[in-house]
Amino acid sequence: MTRRRRTGLLSASLAAMTAGLLSGGAAAETLDPKALITERCASCHTPEGTDSWKRISHIRKTPEGWEMTLFRMGHLHGAKLSANEATALIRYLSDTQGLAPSETADYRYILERQPNVSEAEADEGLVTTCARCHSFARVALQRRDADEWLKLANFHVGQFPTAEYQFMSRDHEYWKRISTEMPKILGDRFPYQTAAWTAWKDADKPDPAGTWIVSAYQPGRGAIGGSMAVAPAADGTYTVTYDLVDASGQPVAGGGLATVFGGYEWRASTDLGGGSMREIMALSEDGKTLSGRMFQADADEIGARVTAVKADGQPTLVGLSQASLKAGESKTVTLYGDALPSTVDFGPGITVAPLTAAGDRVTVKVTAAKDAAPGWRTVKAGGSELSQAFAVYKSVDSVKVEPETAVARVGGGGGAMAAITAQLEAVGYLNGADGEPGTDDDVRLGALPATWTAANRDAAAEAMEDAKFALTSHGGGLFQPALAGPNPQRRFGTNNVGDLAVTAAVKNGGKTVTGEGRLVVTVQRWNDPPIH
Repeated sequence: MTRRRRTGLLSASLAAMTAGLLSGGAAAETLDPKALITERCASCHTPEGTDSWKRISHIRKTPEGWEMTLFRMGHLHGAKLSANEATALIRYLSDTQGLAPSETADYRYILERQPNVSEAEADEGLVTTCARCHSFARVALQRRDADEWLKLANFHVGQFPTAEYQFMSRDHEYWKRISTEMPKILGDRFPYQTAAWTAWKDADKPDPAGTWIVSAYQPGRGAIGGSMAVAPAADGTYTVTYDLVDASGQPVAGGGLATVFGGYEWRASTDLGGGSMREIMALSEDGKTLSGRMFQADADEIGARVTAVKADGQPTLVGLSQASLKAGESKTVTLYGDALPSTVDFGPGITVAPLTAAGDRVTVKVTAAKDAAPGWRTVKAGGSELSQAFAVYKSVDSVKVEPETAVARVGGGGGAMAAITAQLEAVGYLNGADGEPGTDDDVRLGALPATWTAANRDAAAEAMEDAKFALTSHGGGLFQPALAGPNPQRRFGTNNVGDLAVTAAVKNGGKTVTGEGRLVVTVQRWNDPPIH
């Protein structure tokens, strides 16, 4: 049976809690994590004092970072932990030796498993030394002093003897560099003790219980919004109940279980709209917003960006179901928010007719006059407003394929791993005041209906006939890679990989506007850790 990526102890434990199937006896909340460390860990990590153990107490990590450590302790050293015990330890270590919200802010893409992200670390030395085998974010989401970073360098050389060759580091004194220069650089940039962590440890932690207004966007599907009710459960977790609708007005209901690590790291396992989902999000330090990503449990490349605002009974506009409207046309738009009035304002040149109103959303029909000026509109409702969230246009000036470069992976074909798809969108833009496309003042119109094509990207792809073999379909911008395994019909009998140029053609009155991107269809990824 073809399987997808593993979801990790955090989400697996939450899923088990939801079903009441956790093994290992007592619930995670009732277990004593310090006693677990003493019983399961202290034979190697000897105590140094009260609530302090060698190595363990000199590192700070995210929940996923600690999860990977526990997995490695079991895989390499035979440490035995049930799912409940692992969850209890991850919770304790995240609370006592986690990262502050500000320390994770720049690297949340890797925790949220955002697809097709290109890292932008400026220090090329750190990239070439630390990010050729895994993401740089995996490094940046840890905190150690220089001597502990040196221990990690020793571990890498001992555990991965070919690291020097994989790093392509035979052109310099590799060991000298990673044992002297890098620990100091990393210790200075990512030290164990920081003012941010000290302040966060001492701060009052936000309570997620209550009603939240949700505005989400899933590429290929569109906006999703409504409300989320969060209530404390007996075991230290939270029940989550969703009442959402998508951009077409179809209900998206469901719920599940969530837990909070380190005072703000939200992890949830839910059934939403009939599908099993995972959530990785972060509470703001003031507890007023929750943001991150939800994705399919068995296909994490398919998911939605989520912003939620805690309801307080005051008019608050959080999101819209549509991003733009063509002059002279009408469209139904749903506004997601708290205590919204039925009367809303979409700015000059747009008339609004109320249709329906509920506690967390208002649906209206908006009509743009034929002579409505193109550009951004500020949407107002009951004293709350959203700027640069809705636009009027007469014609589309340019189209961009987003993401500009994407990766899909072959799969299936009797193998262990299913294919990994790539969802692309054709995003329309108006030129800004400078009259030039592709500049900072362009007006984003959102995803537009498009006709998609894929072609060989270069001469090498042409010679290998990549466009013929690499894909099975690409309707709606969802590119489905071909089956895995050697293909006897291909040159050299190789896999169905390919380097493709993709084109999105958008009808724009009597003409067509196109955008281009790149899709790399590559082989399976056999290891899939919580942090790549």
